[in-house]
Amino acid sequence: MKKLSVPFILILVLLLSACGGNQANKNNEASSPSAESSSAAPSSSQAAASESDTLTYQSENGPVEVPTHPQRVVVLTRFLTGNVMILGVPLVGVDEMSKENPNFADKLKDVEAVSDESLEKIIELNPDLIIGLSDIMNIDKFKKIAPTVTYTYGKVDFKTQQLEVGKLLNKEKEAQAWVEDFDARTKKVGEEIKAKIGENATVSVIETFNKQLYVYGDNFGRGTEILYQQFGLGMPEKVKESTSKDGFFAVSTEVLKDYTGDYVIFSKNADEDNTFQKTETYKNIPAVKNQHVFEADAKAFYFNDPLSMEYQLEFFTKHFLG
Repeated sequence: MKKLSVPFILILVLLLSACGGNQANKNNEASSPSAESSSAAPSSSQAAASESDTLTYQSENGPVEVPTHPQRVVVLTRFLTGNVMILGVPLVGVDEMSKENPNFADKLKDVEAVSDESLEKIIELNPDLIIGLSDIMNIDKFKKIAPTVTYTYGKVDFKTQQLEVGKLLNKEKEAQAWVEDFDARTKKVGEEIKAKIGENATVSVIETFNKQLYVYGDNFGRGTEILYQQFGLGMPEKVKESTSKDGFFAVSTEVLKDYTGDYVIFSKNADEDNTFQKTETYKNIPAVKNQHVFEADAKAFYFNDPLSMEYQLEFFTKHFLG
């Protein structure tokens, strides 16, 4: 037994060293840049520099873990669809009104129409991010489907809103670039318009909705942000007073003349009752007699997202300066 012990120990040592050598070779192969696996996985230094799959977005309701590069986004509000679209992030579901928007129709033809009630359809769409307004229904259920972020409509101005959506979608630089460019372009056009129609000229924005006429303040879509905030055009005093609380105000045809400026933007929905335009009262309004009423397609004019505002800017440039 004593004679056998030395060779046995020697064999054992050789076996152990062989196993260690094989393991070392495996480790070297795994860490080698020429290893087959290196094309599928980054090296340790690359891994440290690579981007995470998620980022933490500081929402109104606290931090939310969202995908770094979302590829299947559902937007449950017509007020934010264009904010996402202009940043080139793929949409799989939007609300019906967004699909009806003439500016969006072609781009959204293959995107599903959804609402905050169509839970089953949204589950089938397998979204990786859901965006909505703070008052949507079923928000707790949506959070179980995908990371869900909501915004309060009108809480911030249109520029800040786009920057926030940019942060959410990891496209902050692109959002910032649009804000700065749009700001510069609108200020320039505003100066040109004022030079043409006069520094003190006023403008009103009107619309018919459910058989009721409305006038709008300076932050309720329909081009109001551009006309008043960006162009710096004047708002009739009565409009300023009446819209200061809610952003809009209902008026009758009889008193409309008291709320119209030197120029009128009529956000016109052809499906609504627009018979007020045939009345003598309307026809005798100075802006109407002077042919200073510019009619826009309401379905393309409602919103204050970047794509809608690009369309509005083009409309105003054409009608005021063209």
